[in-house]
Amino acid sequence: MRSLLRVVIVLAIISFAGSASAQKSQKIGHVDFAKLYAAIPGQDTIKAKYDKFQKELSDEFNKMQAEYTTKVDEFQKTEATLSNIVKQTKQKEIVDIQQRLEAFQQSASQSLQQKEGELTAPIITRAKKAISDVAKENGFTYIFNTTDGVLLFSENGDDIMPLVKKKLNLK
Repeated sequence: MRSLLRVVIVLAIISFAGSASAQKSQKIGHVDFAKLYAAIPGQDTIKAKYDKFQKELSDEFNKMQAEYTTKVDEFQKTEATLSNIVKQTKQKEIVDIQQRLEAFQQSASQSLQQKEGELTAPIITRAKKAISDVAKENGFTYIFNTTDGVLLFSENGDDIMPLVKKKLNLK
């Protein structure tokens, strides 16, 4: 009976020690991804390319807007002297231009979002790889992004920003 009690106590101690060591093996870290992203070189190039693309779209929209304004002004000046068939044709032209303007705005908005993703993807991929490498090299089990509020308490977590910046050769 005593030996059975000893075996149970030993098993309990081993079980408790195993669970305690398992808890200690989980290492949690956090990083402010927005700050990390902003620190990586190349932001000026991305902004310049994005601004250039945005200006191209804006210039095209302004041309279309000018065409629309010209057609409307011309129609208003000559409306009283136009026959019904010509008046209807001009009105249809104006409506068509207006619809093209609206379609262009929607398409341009989508294109801008796509361009932004295309331009930022390489930097985001590079940062994520550096975070993954640092986590593996330093035995982290979890890394939380503090930018979007996912981590509510981080007193025991380690901020890996310096390690990731070092990996990316940033100051």
